[in-house]
Amino acid sequence: MSLFDKFFGKKPQPTEPAPAPAAPPAPAPSPSTAEADKPPFIKIFDGQGRELMVPRDEWRDKVLMSGLQDAWNNADELGPMIVQALRNEFYTEVIGAAEQVQKIDPIPARGTVLLGLVYLKNERYADAEEVLKDCLEKHGDHGVVLTNLAKVYAAQGDDAKAEATLWRGLEVDPNQDNGAAMYEHLQSQRGGEEAGLEAVRRIAALPGSWRAQLALARLALKAGQLEQAQALQQESLARCGRPVPPEVLMQISGDLGLQGHLVELVQVTEPLFQPAIHGLQVGNNLFRAYLDLGQIEQARNLVEQLHAQRRPDWKQSLAAWETQIAQAGVDTSSLDGQKSVRVAILNIEGPVWLNSSAPGAELFETKEDFSLRIAFLGSSGDTGNPSAEIQAQMPDAAGRLSRMIPLYLTEQVHLGTVERAQTLIPWISEKEGAGFVFAGSAWEDETAVQIAGANEHKPDYIITTHLLAKEPVWTLELHLVRVIDGNRLGTQRVNFTPDAVHEVLPRLSRELLDLLAEQAEAELQALPTAYQPPTGEALSFDLLRLEQLLAIRCAATDGTPAGFLSGEREILDGNLRLCLASPTSPTLRLLLAQTLLTMRKVRPDILPEFKAQVALLQNEQPLPPPAHGVVQRMIDEAFRS
Repeated sequence: MSLFDKFFGKKPQPTEPAPAPAAPPAPAPSPSTAEADKPPFIKIFDGQGRELMVPRDEWRDKVLMSGLQDAWNNADELGPMIVQALRNEFYTEVIGAAEQVQKIDPIPARGTVLLGLVYLKNERYADAEEVLKDCLEKHGDHGVVLTNLAKVYAAQGDDAKAEATLWRGLEVDPNQDNGAAMYEHLQSQRGGEEAGLEAVRRIAALPGSWRAQLALARLALKAGQLEQAQALQQESLARCGRPVPPEVLMQISGDLGLQGHLVELVQVTEPLFQPAIHGLQVGNNLFRAYLDLGQIEQARNLVEQLHAQRRPDWKQSLAAWETQIAQAGVDTSSLDGQKSVRVAILNIEGPVWLNSSAPGAELFETKEDFSLRIAFLGSSGDTGNPSAEIQAQMPDAAGRLSRMIPLYLTEQVHLGTVERAQTLIPWISEKEGAGFVFAGSAWEDETAVQIAGANEHKPDYIITTHLLAKEPVWTLELHLVRVIDGNRLGTQRVNFTPDAVHEVLPRLSRELLDLLAEQAEAELQALPTAYQPPTGEALSFDLLRLEQLLAIRCAATDGTPAGFLSGEREILDGNLRLCLASPTSPTLRLLLAQTLLTMRKVRPDILPEFKAQVALLQNEQPLPPPAHGVVQRMIDEAFRS
């Protein structure tokens, strides 16, 4: 096996060359037997930014081939499509398109290299050699063209000619990533590590070289020679032009980070970083440095810059970064666990998504003044980790569920009876921080009555919920207490696994309604037609969005410190996905609209990022009247300039 064979790896099995069409490509031929070894699905993103996995054949026939036809006379559009097709291992399908690019590309070397690569992938070596040599004869030496010609010679087994052509290409352009890596690899295979290092030095000595300097800087860093490494990095930066190529800044920041030089990483990367150019990979190195240095605000600003690029393929990573920022904020919180803090009780009237002053209220009957008031008080659970101190921590599953369940039961009772329901939320807001209270023990009936009595809208009944979350199977305990005398009128208990709460909540709510009718003389009614919460597993996602809207409402209150809310974009994106999964539900559309309206008070700057997606939802999945018009008015207000 030749040295070039080792570099290129196993050669693909021969395939029958496809004839080059003279016109836009016809439908693709049936896949060859080699297709069985290729990924069966292609990842794409739809207009809503959702990641979809499309069957390989379907993507080829409906996306690739039609896209090539549409861009047939535009090299700037056609070329990237071909590159994407090659990444997805469609080789024969793009031969005709690559030949078209080579004919019409105003940059001869670009179109020629692409066609040569396509010929090479299809093992049409003579054709690849001819088109590359023809370009050199017509337009003179070009580094990338020469390097690709070297690959053709190597594929034909002529190693000596390949190596000479490769070096000739490096002399023309010493900063080819692929060419430099090939040359270093060849010398290392032939003469060992020292020969590979000497190859890098030889490239670095060529006029205009900056890429090889990065490799030498990496070696210096590993040897503990920081000053020498920095000098080489600065030499590279001085020669590589502006904006700095992404791979340059990624390697410099990555190498400094790996060796623990975080201050130097920030100093060199921060002034050169451009989000649209350097993206997630360089941003990741900078983010890690900010976080490890405790520069939380800088990390948050970086995430905002990357979010502004509106890249759906970055969403998951950026959401994870936001979680890390939130955790870092909790870890550095100055809230003193030894001192007493003032706990306020927030009152959420009716469903958290149904603001009585917003248009959504038009879809539901107004409650009578003489209606009973029924309050829910949760925010407690036994997780097996008791603490006598107040502790700041990130919300966990038990903490979230302790708020989700009362919010859900509140809307069920408020809309399933003629009575009024409300949720009482214990809440801490101090200069040092803000957060929901999660009590480690259940509320005593007497304490619950005192909390109810101190409320501006004193309820007639209070229902406490408490989670027992120590075992794999959790238990929810619910107690109905009459406020006027503190008598406990009933108890419910239900068991569930944390990931299957959606399986028990509908039954629990029905039993609770019966208990209220029996013990509190609550008058039941049919649920309004506009109230259509999701069922099955989708209910779990609905519960999450309810709790997140509660968090946004808290963030919007006066006195809540900045930074309390995190993951704002994920919240809006999650609401959109919930609506798309249940497009006929007015309830979920109202939840989205109210979330947008409330977010306007907290993060108006991010709302424009979602305007097109929300409009697409409203246009393609309209609700029946009057719900559609009501929701649209709320959305218009949310996006109002």
